[in-house]
Amino acid sequence: MHILNSLLLFILSGFCEIGGGYLVWLWLREGKSLWLVLCGAVLLTTYGFVATLQPTNFGRAYAAYGGVFIILSILWGWRIDNVAPNRLD
Repeated sequence: MHILNSLLLFILSGFCEIGGGYLVWLWLREGKSLWLVLCGAVLLTTYGFVATLQPTNFGRAYAAYGGVFIILSILWGWRIDNVAPNRLD
């Protein structure tokens, strides 16, 4: 059960971090609404708290999260940003 709980926390952390960063990106780079950067800041703050809910120590949690983050980033780019992964991804 701990493995499933950790995996769900990693996925939630990833969506908060990537989604928050993406909203800030849209505001800063594409001139979107200020509301997006505010929502992005909330998501990035939420990420900081969700990541601490892992039942293991800090180093192990963040090392494992790194792999999950890479996979989620590629999927985000593919599905949200419409950039298909290539062999270098």
